[in-house]
Parts: sequence; structure tokens; C-alpha cells
Amino acid sequence: MGYRVKLDIFEGPFDLLLYLIRKHEIDIYDIPIHIITRQFLEYIELMKMLDLEIAGEFIEMVAILMNIKARMLLPRPAGVSEEDYEDPRAELVERLIEYKRYKEAAHELSRYEDRQRLLYPRNFFPSIDIRQEEEPDAYLKDVSLFDLLLAFKRALDNMPKVTYHEVKRIDITIEQQTTFIIERLKRRQMLLFSELMAGIREKMVIVVTFLALLEMIRAGKIIVRQSDVFDDIRIKSAA
Repeated sequence: MGYRVKLDIFEGPFDLLLYLIRKHEIDIYDIPIHIITRQFLEYIELMKMLDLEIAGEFIEMVAILMNIKARMLLPRPAGVSEEDYEDPRAELVERLIEYKRYKEAAHELSRYEDRQRLLYPRNFFPSIDIRQEEEPDAYLKDVSLFDLLLAFKRALDNMPKVTYHEVKRIDITIEQQTTFIIERLKRRQMLLFSELMAGIREKMVIVVTFLALLEMIRAGKIIVRQSDVFDDIRIKSAA
């Protein structure tokens, strides 16, 4: 397509592994490498389809997963007991747990910083309307790139299945689909991702619409949130 998107929200390979572990409710100490490797490669393919910039760390992680998968297929060396046998996943699990600890600590520090912003000096007492209702967004969660990719995959999977193939040129641009999203948001305060994609029948239009959505997120034009993990994504104008 000749269009490449680079996002500040782009996360690394360990974020994707933790996302997949959470998605499948997997015990981090007993990772089914064949499932995780297949899912990881599916996300890499989605990124390639969208022409997203894939950091070298993702390719390195694919190599690590494939290496672990191959080692687990090998028979255990003769004479090696259960206690002495080194699980090929051990090093990856250790790195994952360490990364998870740092990520949780960073998140806690960020929450602490947000709380500190709400504190005022003793000599300043703003008037607060106690009847004011809490913003609905207070109950929503931030959306990661992997949540967006999962929603994109669902949109592709939900496309009508055709038994014939007709070659035709589809002239569609990111600018056009950006306008399309803006117009939809003018009519409604909040739009679900599934609703945005529901009326689209061509795969290329879905791809370009998704790229337009990513570009609008990067530019700070829209906000995306979820009510719960793996739930439908809510889209709102940032204005």
C-alpha cells in the first residue's frame, strides 16, 4: 500500500506474550509453546498485512519461541532425572516474570503520579459539586495495540465468505476513511469498533479503515477504551 504507520502505543514482544497468556488464561509457569508460537506468528502476520513497523525484537522473539518449540520436541536425554531436567521454557519464563514485575511497578508509579496531581496546597480549596456524576470513562480501560489487532482480526473473520473471486480495483485512501470515521462520530458520542466495521464488505476497505483509525489514535484525534479485557472497543472523539 505504500503507507507505513508508527505508533507511540506500539508495545514490545514481551507485552504481546503477556497479552496472549492473559487472553488464554495460561499459567505463566507452564506455557504451551505450540499455542503461543502460533498465536504470536498470527499477530506478526497481521502487523505485516497492515505494514506496521515491526521492531527487530519481535523477529528475535519468534526465533526464541521456535527454538524452544524444537527443543521440547526432542526426547529427554537418557539418564537425566525429572529434578535434573532443565525445562527449555525456564529462561523465557524467568525473563517474562521479571518484565511483568517492572511493568506492574511502572504502572503503580504512574497511578501514584496521577493521584499526586489531584492534591492541592493547603491554601487552595476549589469548590467541588458533590452532586456531579463521575465520568463514564472512569470505568473504562486503556486499549493496547494488541487489543486493536484482535478487533481487526475479528472484523476480517466476520466478513461474508464468498465462493468466487472477482478482481476489481478499489480506490480507497486513509484520508477518505478518516473522514468516514469523523462523520460517524459526529452523529454519535461513542462508536463501537464492531459497528464501525459492520457495513464494510471489502477486505481492503477494512484494512484502510483500520489504518485510518490507528493514524487518528497516533494524532490524538480519537480515544479508544474498553469496558473489560477483550471486550468490544469504544471509540470517542478526543475533541
